[in-house]
Amino acid sequence: MHIMEGFLPVGHAVGWFAASTPFVVAGGVSLRRILRKAPETRLNLAAAGAFAFVLSALKLPSVTGSCSHPTGVGLGAVIFGPSVMAVLGTIILLFQALLLAHGGLTTLGANVFSMAIVGPWTSFAIWKALRGLGASIAISVFFAAALGDIATYATTAMQLAFAYPDSETGFVGALVKFGGIFAVTQIPLAIAEGLLTVVALNALSGRAGQANEVAVLSGEAR
Repeated sequence: MHIMEGFLPVGHAVGWFAASTPFVVAGGVSLRRILRKAPETRLNLAAAGAFAFVLSALKLPSVTGSCSHPTGVGLGAVIFGPSVMAVLGTIILLFQALLLAHGGLTTLGANVFSMAIVGPWTSFAIWKALRGLGASIAISVFFAAALGDIATYATTAMQLAFAYPDSETGFVGALVKFGGIFAVTQIPLAIAEGLLTVVALNALSGRAGQANEVAVLSGEAR
């Protein structure tokens, strides 16, 4: 998902920064509200951030100017809602760009949009939909995390296709090519991420004494 430094044309890089900024600002407001209302959630916030940092740092090289890896954002999206993950995801991506040479500063806006915005909002929507249909917490979390991962990579494929359309088939042809390359590694990674997220949420819920439901601040309570 992490598009590498300097890979996007300047106009595209600036445009993705502009598209991501309102979500990050709104996430900051949401994060302040949560901490003011329930300061004891700091540990779970840190755990959600660490989970996403570790999973998204496990990268597999790709020929697309990007890479494949789990994203880890579904956990935080389910517990705290998608807005908060825009902030946590931006921090994670910034640290990885500066400390791990994973991603980049010029491509930060694009990477934030795919991993910290589209991924969490997809996860949150899937979580809410499945819980509304009566699915169990485990099933809902699994599909929320797995499909949020897939949505992240679909967005990255779109970003790359916009930047580098195929000479003959244009945007659509490039989208199919980029998406096909990602699918080879990303489908099994998404399944693994879904399973890991269920385990992580069970651990956090058990520690907080919430065996039957997620925290009050989760999307379930919104």
